[in-house]
Amino acid sequence: MANGNGDFLTITEAARLIGVSAKTIVRWEKSGKVRRSKRDFRGWRVFDDKDLKKLKTFRETIFY
Repeated sequence: MANGNGDFLTITEAARLIGVSAKTIVRWEKSGKVRRSKRDFRGWRVFDDKDLKKLKTFRETIFY
């Protein structure tokens, strides 16, 4: 997990931790359901603990 020391998770890692697919997170972003994620120098999505918490909270609102 992201540990607050500048470490970030990839979209695949974040998706696995919250129990959805990476494509699901991309769909949520494109539809405006969640905020667009940060990007690294390559343009890849990266997630920290705060981002994970928001995604997890959103997921819980849809699935529960």
